[in-house]
Amino acid sequence: VQLQASGGGLVQAGGSLRLSCGASGTIFKINDMGWYRQPPGKQRELVAAITSDGSANYASSVKGRFTISRDNAKNTVYLEMNRLKPEDTDVYYCNANIFVSPSEYTPFNYWGQGTLVTVSS
Repeated sequence: VQLQASGGGLVQAGGSLRLSCGASGTIFKINDMGWYRQPPGKQRELVAAITSDGSANYASSVKGRFTISRDNAKNTVYLEMNRLKPEDTDVYYCNANIFVSPSEYTPFNYWGQGTLVTVSS
């Protein structure tokens, strides 16, 4: 299984970007999917996560500006980022808990390669 993230780039403060992350390979079922970022000198932190039935939760710093969604048919999770701030600059990593066979009791946790978001002031 691989997670491939895309959509990062350079944007001015107040602008928008949309990140995508698709899962490929042998997949039986995907549970939670999410986006994380890792500020310099800090631990990787949750930005937003979404369950398989669409329930979402957000870090307080992005609530009201970012929206996470997913397309279960495409095994893809999205992060719509609006009103971006310079402090949102970071590498964004997608994450997913994936069952690769129906005989598994617990899913495997996978990480994407990260996509860089740079917000200029």
